[in-house]
Amino acid sequence: MADAGTSDYDALLFLSFGGPEGHDDVRPFLENVTRGRGIPPERLDEVEVHYHHFGGVSPLNQLNREIISNVRGELAARGINIPVYFGNRNWHPMAPDTAAEMARDGVRNALVFATSAWAGYSGCRQYDEDIAGMRERLAAEGLPEIRFTKLRQFYDHPLFIRAMAHAVRDAYSRLSEDVRASARLMFTAHSIPTAADNAAGVAADGPLYSRQVHEAAALVAREVGVEDYDVVWQSRSGSPHTPWLEPDIVDHVTDLHEGAGLPAAVVCPIGFISDHIEVVWDLDSELAEEAEGFGIPIERTGTAGPTTEFAQMVVALVLEMIEKRDPLRLGSAPLRGCTVNGAFCAEGCCTPARRPAAAQRSG
Repeated sequence: MADAGTSDYDALLFLSFGGPEGHDDVRPFLENVTRGRGIPPERLDEVEVHYHHFGGVSPLNQLNREIISNVRGELAARGINIPVYFGNRNWHPMAPDTAAEMARDGVRNALVFATSAWAGYSGCRQYDEDIAGMRERLAAEGLPEIRFTKLRQFYDHPLFIRAMAHAVRDAYSRLSEDVRASARLMFTAHSIPTAADNAAGVAADGPLYSRQVHEAAALVAREVGVEDYDVVWQSRSGSPHTPWLEPDIVDHVTDLHEGAGLPAAVVCPIGFISDHIEVVWDLDSELAEEAEGFGIPIERTGTAGPTTEFAQMVVALVLEMIEKRDPLRLGSAPLRGCTVNGAFCAEGCCTPARRPAAAQRSG
Protein backbone atom coordinates (compact mmCIF):
# COMPACT_ATOMS: atom_id res chain seq x y z
CA MET A 1 0.00 0.00 0.00
CA ALA A 2 1.32 3.41 -1.01
CA ASP A 3 2.18 5.81 1.74
CA ALA A 4 -0.49 8.48 2.18
CA GLY A 5 1.83 10.78 4.08
CA THR A 6 0.28 12.30 7.16
CA SER A 7 -3.24 11.30 6.07
CA ASP A 8 -5.22 8.47 7.62
CA TYR A 9 -6.89 7.92 4.24
CA ASP A 10 -5.27 5.24 2.12
CA ALA A 11 -7.26 5.36 -1.14
CA LEU A 12 -9.66 7.38 -3.27
CA LEU A 13 -12.61 5.67 -4.97
CA PHE A 14 -14.05 7.34 -8.06
CA LEU A 15 -17.71 6.24 -7.93
CA SER A 16 -19.92 6.76 -10.98
CA PHE A 17 -23.08 5.69 -12.77
CA GLY A 18 -21.57 3.41 -15.38
CA GLY A 19 -22.36 2.81 -19.02
CA PRO A 20 -22.30 0.04 -21.63
CA GLU A 21 -19.21 -0.49 -23.75
CA GLY A 22 -20.67 -2.55 -26.59
CA HIS A 23 -23.95 -3.54 -28.24
CA ASP A 24 -24.32 -6.66 -26.09
CA ASP A 25 -23.97 -4.59 -22.91
CA VAL A 26 -26.83 -2.18 -23.60
CA ARG A 27 -29.88 -4.18 -22.54
CA PRO A 28 -28.31 -5.68 -19.38
CA PHE A 29 -27.09 -2.21 -18.43
CA LEU A 30 -30.55 -0.69 -18.81
CA GLU A 31 -32.05 -3.56 -16.82
CA ASN A 32 -29.57 -2.82 -14.03
CA VAL A 33 -30.57 0.85 -14.06
CA THR A 34 -34.31 0.14 -13.89
CA ARG A 35 -34.41 -3.07 -11.84
CA GLY A 36 -37.35 -3.22 -9.42
CA ARG A 37 -39.04 -0.10 -10.80
CA GLY A 38 -41.66 -1.63 -13.06
CA ILE A 39 -40.45 0.01 -16.26
CA PRO A 40 -42.19 -1.49 -19.31
CA PRO A 41 -39.92 -3.22 -21.85
CA GLU A 42 -41.03 -0.86 -24.62
CA ARG A 43 -39.56 2.07 -22.70
CA LEU A 44 -36.22 0.26 -22.52
CA ASP A 45 -36.53 -0.37 -26.27
CA GLU A 46 -36.76 3.39 -26.86
CA VAL A 47 -33.71 4.21 -24.75
CA GLU A 48 -31.74 1.30 -26.15
CA VAL A 49 -31.86 2.92 -29.60
CA HIS A 50 -29.86 5.88 -28.30
CA TYR A 51 -26.96 3.66 -27.29
CA HIS A 52 -26.98 1.55 -30.46
CA HIS A 53 -26.85 4.79 -32.44
CA PHE A 54 -23.37 5.23 -30.93
CA GLY A 55 -22.20 1.66 -31.41
CA GLY A 56 -23.65 0.47 -28.11
CA VAL A 57 -20.98 2.44 -26.27
CA SER A 58 -21.61 5.10 -23.69
CA PRO A 59 -18.71 7.58 -23.59
CA LEU A 60 -19.01 7.71 -19.80
CA ASN A 61 -16.58 4.98 -18.73
CA GLN A 62 -13.79 6.24 -20.96
CA LEU A 63 -14.42 9.82 -19.91
CA ASN A 64 -14.23 8.76 -16.28
CA ARG A 65 -10.94 6.96 -16.94
CA GLU A 66 -9.57 10.19 -18.41
CA ILE A 67 -10.65 12.14 -15.33
CA ILE A 68 -9.09 9.52 -13.07
CA SER A 69 -5.82 9.81 -14.98
CA ASN A 70 -5.89 13.59 -14.52
CA VAL A 71 -6.67 13.23 -10.81
CA ARG A 72 -3.80 10.78 -10.35
CA GLY A 73 -1.46 13.28 -11.96
CA GLU A 74 -2.72 16.11 -9.75
CA LEU A 75 -2.43 13.98 -6.60
CA ALA A 76 1.15 13.08 -7.50
CA ALA A 77 1.98 16.73 -8.15
CA ARG A 78 0.69 17.58 -4.67
CA GLY A 79 2.63 14.73 -3.04
CA ILE A 80 -0.53 12.85 -2.04
CA ASN A 81 0.48 9.26 -2.61
CA ILE A 82 -2.79 7.36 -2.50
CA PRO A 83 -4.14 5.00 -5.18
CA VAL A 84 -7.30 5.84 -7.12
CA TYR A 85 -9.85 3.11 -7.81
CA PHE A 86 -12.83 3.13 -10.19
CA GLY A 87 -16.28 1.66 -9.49
CA ASN A 88 -19.76 2.01 -11.02
CA ARG A 89 -23.34 1.54 -9.91
CA ASN A 90 -24.74 -0.04 -13.06
CA TRP A 91 -21.95 -1.45 -15.21
CA HIS A 92 -18.42 -2.76 -15.01
CA PRO A 93 -16.28 -2.09 -13.12
CA MET A 94 -19.07 -2.64 -10.58
CA ALA A 95 -18.58 -0.86 -7.25
CA PRO A 96 -18.88 -4.01 -5.06
CA ASP A 97 -16.19 -5.72 -7.18
CA THR A 98 -13.95 -2.69 -6.79
CA ALA A 99 -14.55 -2.67 -3.02
CA ALA A 100 -13.45 -6.31 -2.83
CA GLU A 101 -10.32 -5.46 -4.82
CA MET A 102 -9.59 -2.57 -2.48
CA ALA A 103 -9.96 -4.75 0.60
CA ARG A 104 -7.60 -7.36 -0.83
CA ASP A 105 -5.10 -4.58 -1.60
CA GLY A 106 -5.11 -3.55 2.05
CA VAL A 107 -7.28 -0.42 1.83
CA ARG A 108 -9.01 0.28 5.14
CA ASN A 109 -9.97 3.98 5.07
CA ALA A 110 -11.05 5.33 1.68
CA LEU A 111 -12.38 8.62 0.40
CA VAL A 112 -15.14 8.44 -2.22
CA PHE A 113 -15.68 10.98 -5.00
CA ALA A 114 -19.19 10.60 -6.43
CA THR A 115 -19.56 12.01 -9.93
CA SER A 116 -22.53 14.25 -9.16
CA ALA A 117 -22.42 17.86 -8.03
CA TRP A 118 -26.00 17.89 -6.81
CA ALA A 119 -28.47 17.11 -4.07
CA GLY A 120 -31.26 14.63 -4.61
CA TYR A 121 -31.86 10.92 -4.60
CA SER A 122 -30.00 9.86 -7.75
CA GLY A 123 -27.43 12.66 -7.42
CA CYS A 124 -26.52 12.09 -3.77
CA ARG A 125 -28.37 9.60 -1.59
CA GLN A 126 -28.13 6.73 -4.06
CA TYR A 127 -24.35 6.94 -3.84
CA ASP A 128 -24.68 6.38 -0.10
CA GLU A 129 -26.74 3.30 -0.90
CA ASP A 130 -23.97 2.18 -3.26
CA ILE A 131 -21.47 2.47 -0.41
CA ALA A 132 -23.75 0.47 1.87
CA GLY A 133 -23.92 -2.22 -0.83
CA MET A 134 -20.14 -2.28 -1.09
CA ARG A 135 -19.82 -2.83 2.64
CA GLU A 136 -22.40 -5.63 2.49
CA ARG A 137 -20.32 -7.32 -0.21
CA LEU A 138 -17.19 -7.16 1.95
CA ALA A 139 -19.05 -8.65 4.91
CA ALA A 140 -20.59 -11.41 2.78
CA GLU A 141 -17.18 -12.48 1.51
CA GLY A 142 -15.50 -12.19 4.89
CA LEU A 143 -13.18 -9.47 3.65
CA PRO A 144 -11.77 -6.77 5.94
CA GLU A 145 -13.99 -3.74 6.54
CA ILE A 146 -13.29 -0.46 4.78
CA ARG A 147 -14.34 2.90 6.16
CA PHE A 148 -15.76 4.87 3.20
CA THR A 149 -16.06 8.66 3.49
CA LYS A 150 -17.97 10.27 0.62
CA LEU A 151 -16.83 13.75 -0.32
CA ARG A 152 -19.31 16.62 -0.35
CA GLN A 153 -21.34 18.15 -3.16
CA PHE A 154 -19.35 20.56 -5.31
CA TYR A 155 -21.91 22.44 -7.41
CA ASP A 156 -20.53 25.83 -6.31
CA HIS A 157 -16.85 25.03 -5.90
CA PRO A 158 -14.78 27.88 -7.41
CA LEU A 159 -12.84 25.50 -9.65
CA PHE A 160 -16.03 23.92 -11.03
CA ILE A 161 -17.49 27.36 -11.72
CA ARG A 162 -14.24 28.50 -13.34
CA ALA A 163 -14.14 25.46 -15.63
CA MET A 164 -17.70 26.06 -16.79
CA ALA A 165 -17.07 29.78 -17.28
CA HIS A 166 -14.11 28.96 -19.53
CA ALA A 167 -16.35 26.59 -21.50
CA VAL A 168 -19.01 29.27 -21.96
CA ARG A 169 -16.48 31.84 -23.17
CA ASP A 170 -15.07 29.31 -25.63
CA ALA A 171 -18.54 28.54 -27.01
CA TYR A 172 -19.28 32.24 -27.54
CA SER A 173 -15.98 32.60 -29.40
CA ARG A 174 -17.06 29.90 -31.88
CA LEU A 175 -20.16 31.85 -32.93
CA SER A 176 -19.86 34.19 -35.88
CA GLU A 177 -19.45 37.83 -34.97
CA ASP A 178 -22.80 38.84 -36.49
CA VAL A 179 -24.77 36.77 -33.93
CA ARG A 180 -22.37 36.53 -30.99
CA ALA A 181 -23.60 39.59 -29.09
CA SER A 182 -27.25 38.60 -29.42
CA ALA A 183 -26.83 34.90 -28.63
CA ARG A 184 -28.96 33.61 -25.74
CA LEU A 185 -27.15 31.78 -22.92
CA MET A 186 -28.98 28.69 -21.70
CA PHE A 187 -27.96 26.41 -18.85
CA THR A 188 -29.37 22.91 -18.84
CA ALA A 189 -29.51 20.07 -16.32
CA HIS A 190 -31.32 16.76 -16.00
CA SER A 191 -35.01 17.25 -15.28
CA ILE A 192 -36.54 15.34 -12.38
CA PRO A 193 -40.11 15.09 -11.10
CA THR A 194 -41.04 18.11 -9.01
CA ALA A 195 -41.84 15.76 -6.12
CA ALA A 196 -38.26 14.48 -6.25
CA ASP A 197 -36.97 18.06 -6.31
CA ASN A 198 -39.00 18.83 -3.18
CA ALA A 199 -37.40 15.80 -1.51
CA ALA A 200 -33.85 16.76 -2.56
CA GLY A 201 -32.67 17.63 0.93
CA VAL A 202 -34.40 17.76 4.30
CA ALA A 203 -37.83 19.32 4.66
CA ALA A 204 -36.44 22.73 5.62
CA ASP A 205 -34.37 22.95 2.42
CA GLY A 206 -37.26 23.13 -0.01
CA PRO A 207 -36.54 22.12 -3.63
CA LEU A 208 -32.78 21.92 -3.20
CA TYR A 209 -31.68 20.31 -6.46
CA SER A 210 -33.18 23.00 -8.70
CA ARG A 211 -31.96 25.70 -6.33
CA GLN A 212 -28.39 24.42 -6.62
CA VAL A 213 -28.63 24.29 -10.43
CA HIS A 214 -29.98 27.85 -10.56
CA GLU A 215 -27.25 29.04 -8.21
CA ALA A 216 -24.48 27.39 -10.22
CA ALA A 217 -25.87 28.92 -13.41
CA ALA A 218 -25.94 32.35 -11.79
CA LEU A 219 -22.34 31.99 -10.64
CA VAL A 220 -21.13 31.02 -14.11
CA ALA A 221 -23.16 33.77 -15.79
CA ARG A 222 -21.72 36.34 -13.41
CA GLU A 223 -18.20 35.06 -14.10
CA VAL A 224 -18.63 35.56 -17.85
CA GLY A 225 -20.51 38.87 -17.51
CA VAL A 226 -23.93 37.74 -18.79
CA GLU A 227 -26.88 39.21 -16.93
CA ASP A 228 -29.79 37.68 -18.84
CA TYR A 229 -29.85 33.90 -19.30
CA ASP A 230 -32.15 30.90 -18.99
CA VAL A 231 -32.15 27.75 -16.87
CA VAL A 232 -33.84 24.90 -18.71
CA TRP A 233 -34.06 21.13 -18.38
CA GLN A 234 -33.55 18.03 -20.48
CA SER A 235 -33.78 14.23 -20.57
CA ARG A 236 -37.30 13.98 -19.20
CA SER A 237 -38.99 10.58 -19.52
CA GLY A 238 -41.85 8.79 -17.84
CA SER A 239 -45.55 9.53 -17.57
CA PRO A 240 -46.63 12.85 -19.15
CA HIS A 241 -49.07 13.22 -16.25
CA THR A 242 -46.27 13.51 -13.66
CA PRO A 243 -45.04 17.10 -13.14
CA TRP A 244 -41.35 17.52 -13.95
CA LEU A 245 -39.01 20.50 -13.89
CA GLU A 246 -39.65 22.68 -16.95
CA PRO A 247 -39.16 24.07 -19.53
CA ASP A 248 -37.56 21.40 -21.69
CA ILE A 249 -34.70 22.87 -23.69
CA VAL A 250 -36.03 21.84 -27.10
CA ASP A 251 -39.46 23.27 -26.27
CA HIS A 252 -37.81 26.44 -24.99
CA VAL A 253 -35.79 26.97 -28.16
CA THR A 254 -38.92 26.34 -30.22
CA ASP A 255 -40.94 28.85 -28.18
CA LEU A 256 -38.26 31.52 -28.50
CA HIS A 257 -37.98 30.95 -32.24
CA GLU A 258 -41.74 31.19 -32.72
CA GLY A 259 -42.00 34.21 -30.43
CA ALA A 260 -39.57 37.09 -30.57
CA GLY A 261 -37.05 35.07 -32.56
CA LEU A 262 -33.76 33.54 -31.48
CA PRO A 263 -30.71 34.63 -33.49
CA ALA A 264 -28.32 32.17 -31.80
CA ALA A 265 -27.72 30.36 -28.53
CA VAL A 266 -24.96 29.07 -26.31
CA VAL A 267 -26.05 25.94 -24.42
CA CYS A 268 -24.17 24.98 -21.26
CA PRO A 269 -24.94 21.49 -19.85
CA ILE A 270 -24.00 22.56 -16.34
CA GLY A 271 -25.80 19.60 -14.78
CA PHE A 272 -23.39 17.07 -16.33
CA ILE A 273 -19.67 16.67 -15.73
CA SER A 274 -19.02 14.65 -18.92
CA ASP A 275 -20.19 14.46 -22.53
CA HIS A 276 -22.06 11.20 -22.06
CA ILE A 277 -25.14 9.85 -23.84
CA GLU A 278 -27.67 12.33 -22.47
CA VAL A 279 -25.49 15.25 -23.54
CA VAL A 280 -24.59 14.01 -27.00
CA TRP A 281 -28.08 12.63 -27.74
CA ASP A 282 -30.34 15.29 -26.23
CA LEU A 283 -28.20 18.29 -27.15
CA ASP A 284 -25.90 17.32 -30.02
CA SER A 285 -28.58 15.28 -31.81
CA GLU A 286 -32.18 16.24 -30.90
CA LEU A 287 -31.60 19.91 -30.07
CA ALA A 288 -29.10 20.38 -32.90
CA GLU A 289 -31.55 18.96 -35.45
CA GLU A 290 -34.38 21.17 -34.20
CA ALA A 291 -32.19 24.28 -34.27
CA GLU A 292 -30.88 23.47 -37.74
CA GLY A 293 -34.45 23.26 -38.98
CA PHE A 294 -35.06 26.75 -37.62
CA GLY A 295 -31.79 28.09 -39.01
CA ILE A 296 -30.55 28.90 -35.48
CA PRO A 297 -26.80 28.55 -34.84
CA ILE A 298 -26.20 26.87 -31.48
CA GLU A 299 -22.88 26.27 -29.78
CA ARG A 300 -22.85 23.69 -27.01
CA THR A 301 -20.19 24.21 -24.36
CA GLY A 302 -17.83 21.56 -23.14
CA THR A 303 -18.27 19.91 -19.76
CA ALA A 304 -16.01 20.29 -16.75
CA GLY A 305 -14.77 16.72 -16.38
CA PRO A 306 -11.76 16.69 -18.74
CA THR A 307 -10.43 20.07 -17.59
CA THR A 308 -7.44 20.76 -15.41
CA GLU A 309 -9.69 22.72 -13.05
CA PHE A 310 -11.87 19.67 -12.45
CA ALA A 311 -8.94 17.45 -11.47
CA GLN A 312 -7.68 20.23 -9.21
CA MET A 313 -11.13 20.46 -7.62
CA VAL A 314 -11.25 16.74 -6.85
CA VAL A 315 -7.88 16.99 -5.15
CA ALA A 316 -9.01 20.12 -3.29
CA LEU A 317 -11.97 18.13 -1.92
CA VAL A 318 -9.56 15.39 -0.85
CA LEU A 319 -7.39 17.97 0.92
CA GLU A 320 -10.45 19.37 2.70
CA MET A 321 -10.81 15.99 4.38
CA ILE A 322 -7.13 15.28 4.94
CA GLU A 323 -6.39 18.72 6.39
CA LYS A 324 -9.85 19.30 7.92
CA ARG A 325 -10.33 22.51 5.93
CA ASP A 326 -13.56 24.51 5.75
CA PRO A 327 -15.44 23.99 2.46
CA LEU A 328 -14.35 26.36 -0.29
CA ARG A 329 -17.53 27.49 -2.01
CA LEU A 330 -19.26 30.43 -3.71
CA GLY A 331 -22.93 29.65 -3.16
CA SER A 332 -25.40 29.84 -0.31
CA ALA A 333 -27.73 26.86 -0.82
CA PRO A 334 -27.44 24.12 1.82
CA LEU A 335 -24.37 22.00 1.19
CA ARG A 336 -24.77 18.31 1.90
CA GLY A 337 -23.44 14.98 0.77
CA CYS A 338 -20.41 14.31 3.00
CA THR A 339 -21.12 10.93 4.59
CA VAL A 340 -19.32 8.03 6.25
CA ASN A 341 -20.01 4.38 5.49
CA GLY A 342 -23.20 5.03 3.56
CA ALA A 343 -24.96 6.91 6.33
CA PHE A 344 -27.11 9.82 5.19
CA CYS A 345 -25.93 13.36 5.86
CA ALA A 346 -29.19 14.45 7.52
CA GLU A 347 -32.33 12.78 8.85
CA GLY A 348 -34.83 12.41 6.01
CA CYS A 349 -32.38 13.79 3.45
CA CYS A 350 -33.04 13.15 -0.25
CA THR A 351 -35.62 10.44 0.32
CA PRO A 352 -37.24 9.20 -2.90
CA ALA A 353 -41.02 9.38 -2.71
CA ARG A 354 -41.48 6.75 -5.42
CA ARG A 355 -37.97 6.36 -6.80
CA PRO A 356 -39.07 7.02 -10.38
CA ALA A 357 -36.69 5.32 -12.77
CA ALA A 358 -37.00 8.18 -15.23
CA ALA A 359 -35.26 10.43 -12.72
CA GLN A 360 -32.10 8.30 -12.90
CA ARG A 361 -29.32 9.68 -15.01
CA SER A 362 -28.06 7.49 -17.80
CA GLY A 363 -24.52 7.07 -18.99
